[in-house]
Amino acid sequence: MDPRIREHAETIVDHSIELEEGDNLVIHMPAEAEDLAVALHEYAGDIGANPVYLNNSQRAARAYLRAHDDDFELPSHELALYEETDAFVIARSGGNVSEKADVDPETTAAFNRATRQVTQERLSKTWCLTQFPTQGHAQLAGMSTEEYENFVYDAVSLDWEEQHEFQQQMVELVNDAEEVRIRSGEETDVTMSVAGNVALNDDGKANLPGGEIFTTPVKDSVNGEVHFDLPLYRQGREIEGVRLTFEDGRVESFSAERNEEVLEGVFDTDEGARYLGELGIGMNRAIDRFTYNMLFDEKMGDTVHMAVGAAYPETVGDDNEVNESAEHVDMIVDMSEDSVIELDGEVVQRNGTFRFEDGFEEA
Repeated sequence: MDPRIREHAETIVDHSIELEEGDNLVIHMPAEAEDLAVALHEYAGDIGANPVYLNNSQRAARAYLRAHDDDFELPSHELALYEETDAFVIARSGGNVSEKADVDPETTAAFNRATRQVTQERLSKTWCLTQFPTQGHAQLAGMSTEEYENFVYDAVSLDWEEQHEFQQQMVELVNDAEEVRIRSGEETDVTMSVAGNVALNDDGKANLPGGEIFTTPVKDSVNGEVHFDLPLYRQGREIEGVRLTFEDGRVESFSAERNEEVLEGVFDTDEGARYLGELGIGMNRAIDRFTYNMLFDEKMGDTVHMAVGAAYPETVGDDNEVNESAEHVDMIVDMSEDSVIELDGEVVQRNGTFRFEDGFEEA
């Protein structure tokens, strides 16, 4: 086994989920990531935790969704599993990243609605989403298998204490602010209130790699237009050139240059899918290229991302409404050129450079 896999597992166990003796652990990843699952079982055995391994087969999921009549029921047995779970680890992997490309978006939306309670229960526990490098994701990223392995392991093995301190500077700026304005090029100019909400520091805990700070806009405060100029993969299909117009928080119009029907399926899932659940600011300088993988791409230091759908309750203040939805779909704006982030009218990032970094005045 590649020693970096055991190092990866050790980071998950000791840093991301802080596994303890007696904890019930669910390990959810496909067969291609079996080496990581094995390493996690070894650490669980050393600690005295209780692992359960679920094979997250995208082929099996595709077969089920295509065969179903869309009248899904809540899987109560799966809900019971997560009710008894203390910690949860899922790894993105797999040989074919487009395995579910021929599943009807309406079917996926119906399934997400039916399993929403399971998702909420799972997210209420200590969890970590990570990546196991495979040929399929390497091909999607335009890299050789070896190059992609190096990219992944370099990104997950940062000094997370140092990264936390760097990101905390932005957390404090956002938590002291009431209004955020994001401008990029001629097509993105959007404002939102974050008054009373909380910005959090993603330093390799729930996401590994980490490398962002994130909060939630006040639900009805988002106004303006956004051009998400970096593509995303959803349900095995590439959605490109997304443009959204917000009025009083709600997405009132949308378009996409490619696979617009998938985007439409997201917005048709439920009313909450038409509101923003997250604003994130990428701050991981070790992730220096776009790879068609949101776990990495949203962390790039020259980007912001916004997610339509469910908000993370821990980012929502007591006096503000938590946006609820069966969806949570991140989309990215490239902030490297002709772009600024303003907090209460003050520029805190210009062309991808933060005000506490060298070169901010010249950016």
